Amino acid sequence: MTMNEIMLDQAPEAMALINPWQDRFVFINQLTCDLLGWDRDELINQRVSSCFKNSLPSLHVFTQAVLHKGSSLIDDITITTADGREIELEINASITSVDNQQLICLCLRDRDFYQQWRMHANAQRHHKFGLLQWQRIHQVFQDIEKENQLILSAAGEGIYGVDAEGRATFVNPAAERILGWKAEELISRNIHVAIHHSHTDGSDYCVHDCPIFAAFKDGAIRRVDDEVFWHRDGRPIPVEYTSTPIMDNGHLVGAVVIFRDVSDRKLAESKLRKALEEVEQLKHKLELENAYLQEEISEGYNPHHIVGRSPAVQQIAYQIQLVAPTVATVLITGESGTGKELIARAIHSASDRNSRPLIRVNCAAIPQDLFESEFFGHVRGAFSGAVTDRLGRFEVADGGTLFLDEVGELPPGLQGKLLRVLQDGEFERVGESVTRRVDVRVIAATNRNLRQLAKEGRFREDLYFRLNVFPIRSVPLRERLEDIPLLTAHFLQKTCQRFHKPELKVSIAQIQRLQQYDWPGNIRELENLIERQVILSRGDKLVLDDLALTYEPAQDISPTISEAITEQDYRHLRYQTTIDALRQTKGKLYGDDGAASLLGIKPTTLASRMKKMGIDRSLFA
Repeated sequence: MTMNEIMLDQAPEAMALINPWQDRFVFINQLTCDLLGWDRDELINQRVSSCFKNSLPSLHVFTQAVLHKGSSLIDDITITTADGREIELEINASITSVDNQQLICLCLRDRDFYQQWRMHANAQRHHKFGLLQWQRIHQVFQDIEKENQLILSAAGEGIYGVDAEGRATFVNPAAERILGWKAEELISRNIHVAIHHSHTDGSDYCVHDCPIFAAFKDGAIRRVDDEVFWHRDGRPIPVEYTSTPIMDNGHLVGAVVIFRDVSDRKLAESKLRKALEEVEQLKHKLELENAYLQEEISEGYNPHHIVGRSPAVQQIAYQIQLVAPTVATVLITGESGTGKELIARAIHSASDRNSRPLIRVNCAAIPQDLFESEFFGHVRGAFSGAVTDRLGRFEVADGGTLFLDEVGELPPGLQGKLLRVLQDGEFERVGESVTRRVDVRVIAATNRNLRQLAKEGRFREDLYFRLNVFPIRSVPLRERLEDIPLLTAHFLQKTCQRFHKPELKVSIAQIQRLQQYDWPGNIRELENLIERQVILSRGDKLVLDDLALTYEPAQDISPTISEAITEQDYRHLRYQTTIDALRQTKGKLYGDDGAASLLGIKPTTLASRMKKMGIDRSLFA
């Protein structure tokens, strides 16, 4: 061996010379052989890379650093021994020249051995300067750290810290649970980019607008109660948070953010708002219903009784009895003042909907631009003056009956929407796209000839047929003159009670005079006449001598053929009432709650009728 090799062989540490370009050992001292468990000759014949086969990338980077800098250190590289063990090494290397050849000299140290030695040396040193004092201080810091960690771990709110550049410095378990991130995934990341990057609508949340980052400029505490942090899976989490700046010697070095998930509170608030809106709507609905009921009371309606004994009145009473238990749409026609609304109220009172109100709409009295709002309601802001949500007549009548008086006055634009509600039970409020469903029975009344209007194109023909399911004609007073005595007595009694006058008497001669008049204003004209004469009367008798009327003998006016119910209409009416009764009783014929009882006929008669009409009751079961 040369002098240099002798010196290396006697060195107090394991050393080796390698040729990095040829990947071979040039010289190995005995301590290196002892460390690796090889004979010198066996090790010389091995490639350097074969000994560092599990750390080749690190070895390559390390040798490049030595060749570039002239020397380098590494403390996380492993080498394989003769018996296959892996030893972690600390290597100190430098470039050396031998015979004009550039080699690398390696000083190999067993890292575990040296770490144990250093720990022992440190222990000796601390013992020398007061081991007990050092242990006490160390324990104090350990206790403080442990206490802080316990507090952070036990906190129910999410807590994280950020440095002055917005990078996360710590994240507690509650924050991990709420955000779905692990602490190690957020540490050193820009926390705004990770969890606070967007608004609830998905638009970018500029970091300059972030209250947390604003604290780094002015040092103010920020409390925010309506923002979102973003979960790792991409969903927004409603939060409220407090951001407190951290000062160090008067310098802002970061902030601590304490936040909580308020999803449950937001959901509860949303449900409460919805419930309050529903309560407000129900309140408004009840107020409207109460107004209609008060109106009925104040006007003294008696829907259970239609005054008269004439055949015309008996026919109307029979038709009411037939149609009331069904849900069929009824069209009441007749001149003004004949009592069409009284018929509608009698139908509603005799139906199973009488626990709900009858909502009346005078189609002729509603401004055209408010028709849709009046029928279907509107939402706040739908048009100028719509400062609150408003229920329409259909919603108020849900479960009850809607009486459309003067339906012939409906504008063409609304007729189609009314037809849709009648067919599907669906509509939308003005200014809203939500489709609503209602269960409303419709009774319509008109003094106009809708069939003629439909022929002229001024009334939708399909709406006419939809309204004319069950027609009832309210006959004028001139066709039921025999009812004038009863009507006169009824109005006389009601008027005297209302005016707090003793009940007046009326003579037969006066009744005959009333029956000689044509009554173009029908029953309403008669009622107004009685009221006026009660006011003018003196004594206990009703005096009609001063009437400014032109009395003419009443002509015997009978309904024309076109006004009477044809045989075809009668058959259709019987078929429709049978269908409605079977639908209402779900196909049941017998018993008190059967269709036969509902129609007032024998079950055998109903069965025979169904057979003739070709009606299969199983379709209604």
